[in-house]
Amino acid sequence: VSVLKGPREEIVYVPCIYRNTGRKKPDFLATVDVSPKSPHYCQVIHRLPMPNLGDELHHSGWNTCSSCFGDATKKRNRLILPSFISSRIYVVDVGTDLRAPRLFKVVNSEDVFWKCNLGYPHTSHCLGSGEIMISTLGDPAGNGKGGFILLDGETFEIKGNWEKGDKIPPMGYDFWYQPRHNVLISTEWGIPKCLGYGFDPNDLKKGRYGRRINVWDWTTHTYVQAIDVGEDAAPLEIRFLHNPAAAEGYVGCTISSAIHRFYKTEQGDWAAEKVIQVPSKKVEGWLLPDMPGFITDILISLDDRFLYFSNWLHGDIRQYDISDTRKPKLVGQVFVGGSITKGGPVTVCRDEELQSQPDPFFIKGKKVPGGPQMIQLSLDGKRLYVTTSLYSAWDRQFYPDLIKDGSVMLQLDVDTEQGGLTVNESFLVDFGKEPDGPCLAHEIRYPGGDCTSDIWV
Repeated sequence: VSVLKGPREEIVYVPCIYRNTGRKKPDFLATVDVSPKSPHYCQVIHRLPMPNLGDELHHSGWNTCSSCFGDATKKRNRLILPSFISSRIYVVDVGTDLRAPRLFKVVNSEDVFWKCNLGYPHTSHCLGSGEIMISTLGDPAGNGKGGFILLDGETFEIKGNWEKGDKIPPMGYDFWYQPRHNVLISTEWGIPKCLGYGFDPNDLKKGRYGRRINVWDWTTHTYVQAIDVGEDAAPLEIRFLHNPAAAEGYVGCTISSAIHRFYKTEQGDWAAEKVIQVPSKKVEGWLLPDMPGFITDILISLDDRFLYFSNWLHGDIRQYDISDTRKPKLVGQVFVGGSITKGGPVTVCRDEELQSQPDPFFIKGKKVPGGPQMIQLSLDGKRLYVTTSLYSAWDRQFYPDLIKDGSVMLQLDVDTEQGGLTVNESFLVDFGKEPDGPCLAHEIRYPGGDCTSDIWV
């Protein structure tokens, strides 16, 4: 409750990617001013370039968060940036100067490979023990392997693997844990060496994309259960409810464009049920005859009232009332780009939801390329921030204009009483105007923690 009443966000950190853009520049961490009272509102006020090319910065996490609550020795002063492609892990000092982060340490990919036999790191969460845990998609050769890297929370040296035992999921991606229920649940995207070059529909037929959410025993670190959420699902982001007593949450499945609720059964194991299905659209002029919504990011408001997700291809962001967790109710929706806008190359032939194709999305005179992707909600639930890049290889394939023009960050105003989303027409961060050329901005983080970084225990 106290977090809900925390201070309004003034700056955010956003990783910006140059891989696959044709610009031989390193990825960087952008600090963006989001305070309407500031003369630098909607501007990048600092850039921290990485010391290497081709990293593909992606997601980030903290050295400490709410899981360490009550430990006065812990300070949230280091941002952990795993590199999805190079497998390096960057540790960034944001404690010395919040508005001008500096590089603190580089964990080299060779250490990740040799000490853990893992690669392609993705999600970083801190643990109540003070350690940092990072999920991976594969082994060093790019085969699928859903393991976890453990870092020391003080020295940031690799301690080894979190997982124990011989059983390891064939793929990995995101994870969330809840010690009260002795559980960690991880998800599966696909096999890294197949993801590296773009999306090939033939890989679906060959089983190279994930279809399970994987349940782990939190105490013993062992893999105990696989829950099948359907062929061609590709379950990505997973979120427990924030209430640590709640034994349930949601996972967004990208390719099948479904939201599944997972929950603990009376028997003590875990199960999942589909609670939202975004219908595919029959189309012409696209990669396939059916276009899925492509749910790429989900989040739950801190008060556990609303679920939000983005449909990267269809172009809309949705808000659902989850007062009844088994029956989410659509209460807000807005289109901010996507692949089915009028006048584009795609013609929608059959649509179960819309009467006509949405108009192209313009803001401050700029036509926004791409579709809504990463989302982040303000602590009070009233502002939803959105970026439009998914992953450079897929951006290049699905939205070539993103490579040419760069991505953007938008902000939606949220009605937290009745539900409802509207675009803030005065807010635009245009990453097409970066000094080194247009870049691809991805996940959004607040300095003090947010809906997707912090786990309450």
